[in-house]
Amino acid sequence: VSEFPPPAALETVRLTVSQAVVRFLAQQYTERDGQRQRLFAGCFGIFGHGNVAGLGQALLQAEIDTPGALPYVLGRNEQAVVHTAVAYARARDRLQTWAVSTSVGPGSTNTLTGAALATINRLPVLLLPADTFATRSAGPLLQELERPDSGDVTVNDAFRPVSRYFDRIWRPEQLPGALLGAMRVLTDPAETGAVTLCFPQDVQAEAFDWPVELFAERSWHVGRPLPEPAALARAVEVIRSARRPLLVAGGGVIYAQATEALEAFATATGIPVAQTQAGKGALPYDHRQSVGAIGSTGTTAANDLARQADVVIGIGTRYQDFTTASRTAFTDPGVRFVNVNVAAMDAVKHAGVTVQADAREALTALTDALAGWSVADAYRARTAELAAAWEATVEAAYHPAVPSAGEGGRLTQNEVIGVVNEVSAARDVVVCAAGSMPGDLHKMWRVRDRKGYHVEYGYSTMGYEIPGGIGIRMASPDRDVFVMIGDGSYLMMPTELVTAVQEGVKIVVVLVQNHGFASIGALSESLGSQRFGTRYRYRAANGRLEGDVLPVDLAANAASLGVDVLIAQDGPSLEAALRKAKASDRTTVVHVETDPLIDAPSSQSWWDVPVSEVSTLSSTQQARAVYDRWKSVQRPFLAPSQP
Repeated sequence: VSEFPPPAALETVRLTVSQAVVRFLAQQYTERDGQRQRLFAGCFGIFGHGNVAGLGQALLQAEIDTPGALPYVLGRNEQAVVHTAVAYARARDRLQTWAVSTSVGPGSTNTLTGAALATINRLPVLLLPADTFATRSAGPLLQELERPDSGDVTVNDAFRPVSRYFDRIWRPEQLPGALLGAMRVLTDPAETGAVTLCFPQDVQAEAFDWPVELFAERSWHVGRPLPEPAALARAVEVIRSARRPLLVAGGGVIYAQATEALEAFATATGIPVAQTQAGKGALPYDHRQSVGAIGSTGTTAANDLARQADVVIGIGTRYQDFTTASRTAFTDPGVRFVNVNVAAMDAVKHAGVTVQADAREALTALTDALAGWSVADAYRARTAELAAAWEATVEAAYHPAVPSAGEGGRLTQNEVIGVVNEVSAARDVVVCAAGSMPGDLHKMWRVRDRKGYHVEYGYSTMGYEIPGGIGIRMASPDRDVFVMIGDGSYLMMPTELVTAVQEGVKIVVVLVQNHGFASIGALSESLGSQRFGTRYRYRAANGRLEGDVLPVDLAANAASLGVDVLIAQDGPSLEAALRKAKASDRTTVVHVETDPLIDAPSSQSWWDVPVSEVSTLSSTQQARAVYDRWKSVQRPFLAPSQP
């Protein structure tokens, strides 16, 4: 042992665990294509007894000692601030996000929905929920879960299945490894999602001597994996054999900033491009090869081409059931799939030819390898014909022959969408998440910018819209944000309007009042359940919810939260209100009543929601017959797709 030189003294700094976390997060950066940015824009949270003296103290100290290092923003609902963080990350192409600090117990578990949303949508967010004491010195604590079969399980274990990375820091020595593991997942496009690091209350406040190099600036390179040559060759062979190919563009095209590469590919090959909810904006709506949305909420153009497609090229899509119309969209008996995705889990779906690579790099390579090859002129003409027919359908929905044809002269939702679309600028962003609006927007919104469409339809979370809109505007302060929201979603989470006022973040909220759940009401009717339990009504004398409409004044509710409110009754007043809201520098809610019984144009497609196999109701019996007919078309897509 005496032969070895004495070790050099390790330079350390004494900080609490919470102070170390805050200092570390402030020093993390991402880099892609030579562009470098902070990974964390700041930390959202709500303080309670579980985090006020730990992370709360550390954030205060950082705000005073190093202003701007990790700004803190107070929210009103823990779930909501996760939505804000996730929307911010999506707007920044997953290169930046926020941390979220919560107290123990309900403060922690309130974020579970947000965690699931982030992981399902492949979007990064760092959750820092407080936990019970590591020492167990004062147990059982307020809000502590006690189990007779385990002493080390807490409510935070519920985060395990909805997180891409989970750890609990029982001792300070565990922190460096946990932080590095968390950063690895947050910055990996193939692995990203919610990352949860749980901090027992006592550990948060515990001091430790940390090596100073832990707090050095650290850049995480976000790579662009290249397509493997043999995989690319297999994909090219399949595409060259196609007579009726169709490309399905998913969110991966947007996140990889691959829209220019997609445009070049589509123009060179003539292959029509359909878009998923996350991929809408991959091509402008009026591009020659764009056929709009696909699947259950798609256009008739995209769905007609999907039914005839002999090769489907999926770029950055996870093939959600709405995209595939519950596996009834692609009905050609010999249809084959080519799947380009950075994540292996998504690339292997539908037994396709797998190209695991960055979307931009793969599209560029495919364009070069297919040089000189194109679809037939007749197929290009067919694509243009179908797209033009759908645009005429949208125009008729936006501007019906009899304006305000809804009950009592109320606008239809189609008209509302049309007015908002025409008032908004090309770079403005429309936001939605749940209800009937996402499907209608997917079909009809004329997107003109790759970031102009932001609909959360992986988890389709009611209440995402307003906090999500705040996150988008924070990420893109030069874009106006139009939040489209129905009364059902609004009532789930309106309180973040207070956060918008607090932070001076301006959004325009278009609040569509139809006195119930329009989406589930229409679905219920189509499934033979007669819109049961979907209307906001008094309980009648017969015990059913079919009395008069509830006297809910959502405009007054919004005004009470500190925002401006404008009321629209018809098309001209809606347009005027929207233009006034757009010109304002304050958050404005535009309230408009609509008729929920007038649907958007049909996609001529299907969504698999099982119908009761037996029933005494004739409406259910008829719905089941329709269901069985569609079910007979459903396919497993398991046949070998190799050339």
